[in-house]
Amino acid sequence: MTVENKTIIISGASRGIGRATALLLAEHGANVVVTARNAEELQQLEKQAAEGHTRGKIVAVPGDVTSESDMEAVVKTALDQFKHIDVVINNAGYGIFKNVDEISVSEWDDLMATNVKGTFILTKAALPSLKAQGLGHIVVVASDVAKRTFAGGSLYTASKYAQEAFTGALRKEVRSFGIKVTGVYSGLVDSNFHAKGHREDSRGSWLQNEDMAESMLFIVSRPAHVVIDEFMVHPLSQEY
Repeated sequence: MTVENKTIIISGASRGIGRATALLLAEHGANVVVTARNAEELQQLEKQAAEGHTRGKIVAVPGDVTSESDMEAVVKTALDQFKHIDVVINNAGYGIFKNVDEISVSEWDDLMATNVKGTFILTKAALPSLKAQGLGHIVVVASDVAKRTFAGGSLYTASKYAQEAFTGALRKEVRSFGIKVTGVYSGLVDSNFHAKGHREDSRGSWLQNEDMAESMLFIVSRPAHVVIDEFMVHPLSQEY
């Protein structure tokens, strides 16, 4: 039950849950290839791991999850530097919260491209290697709103329902190849995602990025014969 010497790819790793997860996994000996659009923040993350002398290494590969060539480059870097891939964590995503008649077509397209198509593109890029080696683990970070809806959340919840459907179908498709698939469904997290629109005094009881990182570590460090199909986590203060 360890991530020592595992190669782990994380998208959306420049800040928030992705960043905290990358640092924790590297501290526990994993080699982590991180990607996001913000190259400067990724380089700072890589530098932080190096200066902190983490047991594992963090390698930054700036890229956009909506670009097939960018995600293929991320996978190639992982294979070139570490020879194999053990885990892919699809973490990139963002939210838009408006009533239906206030959402523009471009907002719909852009959010769906990141949250849904991005998950597909990175997963697709990594699958040939995972299938060839006969093992691997794909994690999709969705949200508890993949299982519920709320007013003003039509676009975001639609993207998360789509992620859940993709994850469920993928799980059935690749299990015979020895590949695990886990869907992660979190409640309120005090991350950059919720930087606006919430009272500051309400956020102290939310999950922290580090709580989510600990959850990710638990999920990806299970023994080879154990797969956590779904992982739902909430702050105690949140009703579900």
